[in-house]
Parts: sequence; structure tokens; C-alpha cells
Amino acid sequence: MLQDIPIIRPTTPLLDAVDQGRQLRELSSAQLEALAEELRAFLLYTVGQTGGHFGAGLGVVELTIALHRVFNTPDDRIVWDVGHQTYPHKILTGRMQQMHTMRQAGGLAGFPKRSESEYDTFGVGHSSTSISAAMGMALAARQQGIDRKVIAVIGDGAITGGMAIEALAHGGHERPDMLVILNDNQMSIGYNTGGLATYFAKIWASKTYIALREGSKRVLEKIRPAWELAKRTEEHMKGMVAPGTLFEELGWHYIGPLDGHDLPGLIQTLENMKDLEGPQFLHIRTMKGKGFAPAERDPVGYHAINKIEAKPKGPQPALPDAGTTHSAPKKIKYQDVFGRWLCDMAAKEPRLVGITPAMCEGSGMVDFAKRFPDRYYDVAIAEQHSVTLAAGMACDGLKPVVAIYSTFLQRGYDQLIHDVALQNLDVTFAIDRAGLVGQDGPTHHGAFDLSFLRCIPNMVIGAPSDENECRQMLTAAYRHEGPSAVRYPRGTGPGALVAEEMVGMEIGKAVTVRKGERVAILSFGALLPEAIKAGQELNATVVDMRWVKPLDEALLQQLAADCALIITLEDNAIAGGAGSAVTEYLMQVDFHGTIRTLGLSDEFHEHGGQEQQRAASGMTAESIVRIANASGATQLFTVEDAVKSSLK
Repeated sequence: MLQDIPIIRPTTPLLDAVDQGRQLRELSSAQLEALAEELRAFLLYTVGQTGGHFGAGLGVVELTIALHRVFNTPDDRIVWDVGHQTYPHKILTGRMQQMHTMRQAGGLAGFPKRSESEYDTFGVGHSSTSISAAMGMALAARQQGIDRKVIAVIGDGAITGGMAIEALAHGGHERPDMLVILNDNQMSIGYNTGGLATYFAKIWASKTYIALREGSKRVLEKIRPAWELAKRTEEHMKGMVAPGTLFEELGWHYIGPLDGHDLPGLIQTLENMKDLEGPQFLHIRTMKGKGFAPAERDPVGYHAINKIEAKPKGPQPALPDAGTTHSAPKKIKYQDVFGRWLCDMAAKEPRLVGITPAMCEGSGMVDFAKRFPDRYYDVAIAEQHSVTLAAGMACDGLKPVVAIYSTFLQRGYDQLIHDVALQNLDVTFAIDRAGLVGQDGPTHHGAFDLSFLRCIPNMVIGAPSDENECRQMLTAAYRHEGPSAVRYPRGTGPGALVAEEMVGMEIGKAVTVRKGERVAILSFGALLPEAIKAGQELNATVVDMRWVKPLDEALLQQLAADCALIITLEDNAIAGGAGSAVTEYLMQVDFHGTIRTLGLSDEFHEHGGQEQQRAASGMTAESIVRIANASGATQLFTVEDAVKSSLK
């Protein structure tokens, strides 16, 4: 077992010879065991070079090998869920030499991507989608008379998503020929795997048992009472040692739980199940972070890691004395600003409750969960439920705060409209990962929240420009009686000093941070530093707009009278976003100048560094200056302007 992530590339002779999944079928059992160790070591090495997810991937090394060994991939379909389990799959399917580009601009995606490989059968970024997608593939094969195996691998908590349960229920009705593998890595549901359970699982997966089971069914179905008794006896036997009763009741043939790191056992079980008809369900138990001791001890902390930087050679400069203050204070992540605010507000407000759909750590709620366990609700991967749960709480006197990623809120959109906004309920949404998120790419960019929130009646929407503004804006949104949302980006802010006092701010009131002439730059959210840089070069007015809904209409009307050019800047889709809101208002007041909106163009933006992505999208000071100069509004006053100026 490795204790450290290797800095030097490990020796991997077997892995080097396997560049397609089908080649696994030519290896001996002993070679497959050795391949698993090589794959685990290489995965640690490559993620150390690039950063990214690796805990879940370490846990499915044996499963990945077994799947490609037993099934005729890529003709047989494997759908992975959640997507960050797929690093071993990528390594074994022709992408080993590209792993050093993982999550970098122009490199491999951190999730399955159909355009990247024929082995990636379905794009996955969020969770709980695999069973539905795989069922669609299985039914398509049945419709077209194609002999194809379809496997959904669902794990890392994804089975808790409502969509997965809906698909299981539908599968019991349609009865497609498909296999669902639950990778239970104790980050989802958990059951003990004892010797008796393993023994029975092997029996249930054996061809002898299947033949007896199906033969007995045909005989006993003619004697209905005897068949019902046999069926109940089988279910009760399984229920004593395994959690299969639920899945059996839904219409799935359940096998498990099995040791997911027993490679020969996995291969044998999959071989036995491969040709079974109807919906099959295999439950395996794995360890997240398997083979890397620190990740085994802390699977949450090692869910993903940053790039491991090599230590420089030679003597290092001495560290400053503890009493010195030369270094700048460490910047705070926005998620931690929210986490501290949540605890501080909860200490003052006994009606506050915190809700999250399985994003406790990512949303900065760990301290809140420890300090206020009776007011903390993690609903698992059930975004729709989280929103309606909050609505129900708000109906009866509580003040819920829902901490949710921008892209995950998309899944609860109908509930946001019907259950919260339509009833004007007092729910505060803390929307993390708004805007471009970097290496996680298009499945995780919070590109649309301003657009889809702005059109909902009763909503109040804020976009803070720094850490302190985030704290005060959350306070104002929480105190607002009605639905409100504060959206903030991934990572750290500009380093603003965060005040202890929660004073709030006036909703719908912008702040002018720089006075200029003829040009106004209206910044929504975290891009304000770029707006200020551009404003200094252009001698433009710069406004921290703060609120997307309601807008500061009084200020906009004044700017419309004074400026020839107004530029809006936001980390959101231009279509329907904050710039669209400004444009709509300026048209109503007959603004005769020029309007330019800067934001995300009408496309899905690929993965890469956040700064790279923002530069590519034109959300920089240089882009603002270029647009302003191209408009002609920054040129010298005309004669008419000079006359007007002299008359003032």
C-alpha cells in the first residue's frame, strides 16, 4: 500500500501494453492482478501531476478491469455514474499517454465525454443519471434487434438521487436486459459484508442457482400458493443477510454484496450474470481511495487533490520569524465565507436551518453541521427534494438556507418556481460555484443561474464582488422576507477584509466605485477588479452593481443621461443575464447611446484554468478597453459636446 503519491513515473510494463479494453481478454488471471497494482500506481502518479479526482477511481480499479475483461466493450455499453470514477477507465481505453493533460485546456476531460472516446458511451458530470441512460440504450437495442449488453455503474452516493430510484422503478416495469452495478464505497448506502453474505452472493450468482430458480418458477407458477411461499422464503433468506429485498420488490434480480476488490470473484460473477435476461442488480462493496493509505483513512479529504508541486533543489531561504508581518494574509474561499456566516447567523437566529444536497464539505458547512447538528439537513443527492423541503419548512415558521452549487440548482428548477417563488416563501439560496469553475468544465460551470433566476417573479438576486460583500449580502438576503439568492464563484476572492458584524446592505442599491466620463462599466459579481483596471485606463465610471434583481434603476437612469457607452460585465451567459436586464431597462428609458454586454457566449465552455477561461471569454480589462475603443465613445468630445459642456 502506498503512503505517498509518486513523483517519478512508476514502472508499468503490463499497463504499457494495454491501450484498449479488449486487450484485457488476452491476459492471465495472475497478470490481471498485477495489472491492477500497476494501474493504481499510475493513477496516483498522473493525478499527482495534474490534480483532480482520484479517491473514487482508486476504489474501482478491479471493477474497471473486470468489466472490460468480461464485456465486449465498446460494443457493449458501460455508463459510469458519477463521472469521476472513470480515470482508470480512461487509462485502459487508449488515453493513458494523455493523462498528463487531464482537466487542462485542450486536454482530457475529468468526466466521461462522448466526443473523447467511443468507450465513453454517455457524458456524465452530475450524478444519478446512469440507470436512466443505460435503460434507454438497452431499450434501443431491444427495439432494433441488436444483441448488446448494457451496464450502469452507479456509486459515490449517486444511488440516493431521486432520478436513480425513478429509473429502478421503471426498469422493473419495462424489464430491459441490463445490469446495474452499485459501487457501494460507504459514501452511499452501507451494509456489512460478512462471510455468510459473500457465500450466499456466490450461490445467487451461480448458473446452478439461476437454473434451479428459473426452473422452479416455471413449475411452481402452476401451483400458485406453493410459488408464493417459495418466493417469500427466498426473499426472506436474502433479507437476513443482504439489502436486496428493496431491489427485488422493484423487479430487479439482486446479487450481493460482493467484495469489489476481489478481482477473480468479480470476473466470475460478471461472467455468470452476463447472459441473464431482464433487469439485474449487482451490489459490490469497495473502499474509496483503495491502495493509498491517506485516502483510505480520509476518503472525503482525498476525494480530489491539487497538483503536487516538486520541491525545488538546493538550500531554501529561511522562513521569517513568527512576529514578522511581511506576508499578505491568506485569502478566504467564498465557500468558507458562507460557512462562517451561516454559523454566525445561526447563533443569532434560532429559526435558521441549513440544507444541502450532499455538498457539506464543498459548500463549507462542516462547522455548521458540528455546531448545529439538529438544524443541519443533508438530503443526499436529491436537489429537487432539498428545495421543496425548504419550502415546507418555510411554511411553518423556519428560515431555511439552501447551500447548493449553481449547476445542481438547475435540477431543482421546477421546485424553485412552483414550491418556493410562486408561494413567495422565505427561503435563502446560497449558490456556490457560480460562473466559470475551471477544470471541472462544462458540466459544472455555473453559467446560467442569473438567466434562469432573473425571470422568476418574487426572486431577489445578488452577486457580491468580494468576500465582505458576500457576507453582508447573505445577511441582507436572509433578512429579506421572501425567496432570495446570493451567487458567488468557486475559489478565493480579491482578499477583502471581512467584517465580523453582519450589517447587511440595501437590496437593489449599487455602489459607484469610480467616477469617470462618457463611459460606464457596470460589473456584476467577482469581475469587479477587471472593471476597475479598465476604468482607470478609459477614465470611465465603474459601478459595483451588486444586485441583479432588483436593479438600481435610479442609478441606471442617471448613467443613461451622462454616458455615450455603457458596458456590462458578468460571469454568466449573456443570453438572459444581468446585461440583458440592463439593456431591457435602458430601452424603456430611451437610452440613445451604445450598450455592450460582456459575459459567456452562447456555447458550452470547455475545461481549463479559471483565468484562461475568463480570458478566452473576453471577461478581462483588456477586452473591456478594446470594446470601448472600438465603439468610438472614448474619442475626444465633438463640437456639440464642447458646446454642451460650456453651457453647464
